[in-house]
Amino acid sequence: MTAPCPLCAGPGGLLLVQRPDWRVIRAEEPGFPAFYRVIWTHHVAEWSELQPAQRQRCMAAVVAVEQALREQLQPDKINLAALGNMVPHLHWHVVARFQWDSHFPAPIWAAPQRDLPQDRLSGLRSRLPELDARVVACLADLD
Repeated sequence: MTAPCPLCAGPGGLLLVQRPDWRVIRAEEPGFPAFYRVIWTHHVAEWSELQPAQRQRCMAAVVAVEQALREQLQPDKINLAALGNMVPHLHWHVVARFQWDSHFPAPIWAAPQRDLPQDRLSGLRSRLPELDARVVACLADLD
């Protein structure tokens, strides 16, 4: 028996915006508070399963989240990923990365490179309400 899809069963994190075809959540990932996901509402596993107009709508949401993170945080890098190996439901990871984060420059799923500076992590966490509001504002005009 196949396990139920966690992205079909629930929002997958703190729900910020819900549209008919996609939603944006802030993920609860320890050590990476500026980690967002754009999740396609309908259960499909691959990008190529979407029609061109659907891909355009989904990518517009990914870009809007990226722009909000860049604008608010000025990170050293934004990571975009659509792996789907663990959860085969189409979703994009949009993650603000900093040279001080525990894994930089390696992927967030790799082994840590250093201890995480708690003062910087706390500073970033304190900015999350403002960041979430900006993400919502950047998504406001998308369908």
